[in-house]
Amino acid sequence: MSASAPTEAHAPRKASLGIFERYLTLWVGACILAGILLGSAFPGVFRMIGRLEVAQVNLPVAALIWAMIVPMLLRVDFASLAQVTRHWRGIAVTVGVNWAVKPFSMALLGWLFVGVLFRPLLPAGQIDSYIAGLILLAAAPCTAMVFTWSSLVNGDANFTLSQVALNDTLMLVLFAPIVGLLLGLSSITVPWDTLFASVVIFIVVPLLAAQLWRRSLLAAGGEVALARTLGHLRTPSLGALLATLVILFALQGQQIVAQPLVILLLAIPIIIQVFFTATLAYWLNRSLGEAQCVAGPSCLIGASNFFELAVAVAITVYGFESGAALATVVGVLVEVPAMLAVVRVVNRTQDWYGSRQARP
Repeated sequence: MSASAPTEAHAPRKASLGIFERYLTLWVGACILAGILLGSAFPGVFRMIGRLEVAQVNLPVAALIWAMIVPMLLRVDFASLAQVTRHWRGIAVTVGVNWAVKPFSMALLGWLFVGVLFRPLLPAGQIDSYIAGLILLAAAPCTAMVFTWSSLVNGDANFTLSQVALNDTLMLVLFAPIVGLLLGLSSITVPWDTLFASVVIFIVVPLLAAQLWRRSLLAAGGEVALARTLGHLRTPSLGALLATLVILFALQGQQIVAQPLVILLLAIPIIIQVFFTATLAYWLNRSLGEAQCVAGPSCLIGASNFFELAVAVAITVYGFESGAALATVVGVLVEVPAMLAVVRVVNRTQDWYGSRQARP
């Protein structure tokens, strides 16, 4: 998730969303409209783009996804893993919610809403694909925009850094197995080779590239050089996300026009998931006696998603025109307003949270 966020523990405690991030939902809506119009006007061009594949990986989208993912992974400092024991209760809650609760609860919500309640209102041939997209979205914990969310709730910057570094490490080994398990439980065919290839292409390789780049920047100019580079990359990264969405909706336009309720119906389980996981993480941190400055970012990290990764894997595994790709994009659409709502709740409940003494 792209963001203009502090990268180090000593960064300013307060931040604000940039104009692109604050109005991300508006930009996504504009991309939906632009994609549908362009897809209708130039269908041959976008079909050609959709066919530019090597080993089921779409080359234009792979380049755009890298442009999104590498800048956000450039923020991650794996040296902060040494601090994970400092707030071990908050770390344990966030890891538990991210990996033991969120993917499984989303699979349940997907089955309940998409597979049962909304089934008569959705295209019959896409039901399993929609559920797969929701699972992909929930199995990818956020890695970058949480720095901004954390700052907006006066979160502990050291905790946020160490938690994000830990999540990125865990994602290397847990993303594919959990997704495969849940897709199997949902009776969805698991293309294991494509799934593992996606993990390598969109997690392992960008993470290594970003860390090598980070080291070279720090060696050449220290934190100033790193911050300057991140500032320069923010707009291109978001531009790559929006360009990917235009391509996706250009290929999905006819389905969306024929089924205008699909986006709204897919948003419902995603929004429920956000508030369920945020509430659970916030309550567990308070019950365990963790400080509010840790509970805030913990619940925000637990609730938000690495939607760029989810979109990339959905397109690679199921294709541009799949329900899975559309479901992950709906996650992009609702992310900012839902997370801002969580931020407001966290900030307005400080007195309630503080009524229980935090343990040392």
